[in-house]
Amino acid sequence: MTRHIRYAAFLCALLLAALVVNAARVQLVQAPEYAGNPANRRPDIARYQQPRGNILVGGEPVTGSRDTGQHLRYERTYAQGPMYAPVTGFASQVYGTSLLEHAEDRLLSGADPVLAPLPLWHDVTGAPNPGGDVVTTINGAAQRAAFEGLGKRKGAVAAIEPSTGRILALASTPSYDPARLSGNGADAAATWSLLNGDPDRPMLNRAVRQTYPPGSTFKVVTAAAALDAGVLRDLDAPTRSPDPYTLPGTRTKLTNEGEGCRDASLRDAFEWSCNTVFAKLGVDVGVARMAATAGAFGFNDEGLRIPFAAAPSTFDTTVDRAQLALSSIGQYNTRATPLQMAMVAAAVADGGLVRRPYLVERTQRAGGALLATAGSRPSREAMRPATARRLKELMAGVVEHGTGANAAIPGAVVGGKTGTAQHGLGNSGRPYAWFISWAQRTSELQPKVAVAVVVEGSAARREDISGGGLAAPIARAVMAAVLGP
Repeated sequence: MTRHIRYAAFLCALLLAALVVNAARVQLVQAPEYAGNPANRRPDIARYQQPRGNILVGGEPVTGSRDTGQHLRYERTYAQGPMYAPVTGFASQVYGTSLLEHAEDRLLSGADPVLAPLPLWHDVTGAPNPGGDVVTTINGAAQRAAFEGLGKRKGAVAAIEPSTGRILALASTPSYDPARLSGNGADAAATWSLLNGDPDRPMLNRAVRQTYPPGSTFKVVTAAAALDAGVLRDLDAPTRSPDPYTLPGTRTKLTNEGEGCRDASLRDAFEWSCNTVFAKLGVDVGVARMAATAGAFGFNDEGLRIPFAAAPSTFDTTVDRAQLALSSIGQYNTRATPLQMAMVAAAVADGGLVRRPYLVERTQRAGGALLATAGSRPSREAMRPATARRLKELMAGVVEHGTGANAAIPGAVVGGKTGTAQHGLGNSGRPYAWFISWAQRTSELQPKVAVAVVVEGSAARREDISGGGLAAPIARAVMAAVLGP
């Protein structure tokens, strides 16, 4: 009898061991397969069973959550969605997340372990952690000025605080309402299809993820390279530049929009945007120095994140002398995002230093307790401080009595550079109108804001498209919003 009991006990222990092994196999080995199975809705149900943390601008949330009463309980909502879409992105129950909603998803959804009161708290209790909040660097007044300034035109605005790298505005038009993608019904599917089929690409963040030929705004970089290299020393000395200028090794003649560019000084050439002067300067500086200076400003950087990825701005390092001449006036293969050109203006404003731009000021728990702050940001020298002072003087001259007069703000010192960039086969496309600038109150010691504006494909007559006419007023409104009354 005792022997039979031992056999039964052994069999029970064997069965128990088999159950343990099978449970471990299911939970450890096959867990990813079950979790990734489209028929398994448990992860989605768990993800949306509580409100998502918020994205804040100026201390106020521009996002929220709505209780639908469905299995996927909470949907994302957005206040002034189209205006802030280039910052927030979308959080959809079907199509995932984008931009800041994606970069900070673990925190916002409550999945980040940093939100747990104790290590392994969630594993022990099974209770989800409330989503954390993301406090942005965006200035609400500047964002509104940028969005409303662009209006129905296609384009983008980026604004930065020069001394820190804080991003004050990111606007892109046409835009869209991310709230229409939040749910999982027919409306979200129809909106997704409509947005992706729109040739104007409203979901594209043009401020950060679209590159354009920067045109004459790139002349700031060329001037910095020429001054740092010693090719020029006196802002008012003749530059020995012909008009027209024959591109090296070719019979192609480069001309200017206006008169008076032959042998113009750097000051006059900068104020009136003489192509011939800057094309020759780029050739005189050489590919290596031009590429090094462009790189110092941030061109060809494929790792820029703010925290979501920015498209790299490019300066071709394999050009011949004729191509270098065109590259030096922001044409040929030179391309830049508005964020990059705001960084160029900010470097001039901040004594030659380039601060890495950032969008998140701090993260915090739902109750407001601090989790992390941006802290001090690294910087690099794009040009010598003396060169930055000269360029600051030149940019101020553009606004005071040059092509950027529309950016002037009473009671402030404003520096700017206009640009009209050609594009398309044989320059057949409508030019892009650019303006980059910085501004400071006359009572303050340093500039508070640097801005880049680009306007695409304006309906104005081709001869009326200019950075000073279309883009400068938008930049002025953004800068005035940051400076305040």
